[in-house]
Amino acid sequence: MKILNIHGYMGSAENSACSVLKKAGYDVISLQLDYDAVSPYNILDMLVRQISDNNITHIVGTSLGGFFGAVLSAELDVPVILVNPCLMPFVYLPRLGFKSDIMPYIEMFGKISDLKNKNISTIIGEQDEVIDSHDFTRNLLENSRFRSVPDGKHSGATLPLESYFREVLSG
Repeated sequence: MKILNIHGYMGSAENSACSVLKKAGYDVISLQLDYDAVSPYNILDMLVRQISDNNITHIVGTSLGGFFGAVLSAELDVPVILVNPCLMPFVYLPRLGFKSDIMPYIEMFGKISDLKNKNISTIIGEQDEVIDSHDFTRNLLENSRFRSVPDGKHSGATLPLESYFREVLSG
């Protein structure tokens, strides 16, 4: 099993999800992405190439990486695990100081409606201090693999990622 890990805005390729996956022995590819300097279309193209060139079988996306993971899953029919996904980056990025064009995110947003329930696993923190629209996330993505952590915050380090990944990746 080869996993593509996609970090969030102003995040690190070596985020909590990546660390947990590597510790569990998974083969993980995790790129350092500069969301401010590279257009969303170019990031998406780069991630598509990683998936095809490296025979990726699963995607893990955290926050803004969850948005890209959802779009990739919808386009390529690849299973995705979303960690506090930022499914509406056009709302949140400007709040976080993003100065580039948000129109590509609005255009890509429509692809999320093509997600297949069988491919989606989602974990959210109910005390997320960055994303305040997890009710939208729940309404869109809730299934038997949807987990809500009452005291979880935005950082993956506040979520039980080790047990959650083990549960959804073993099934």
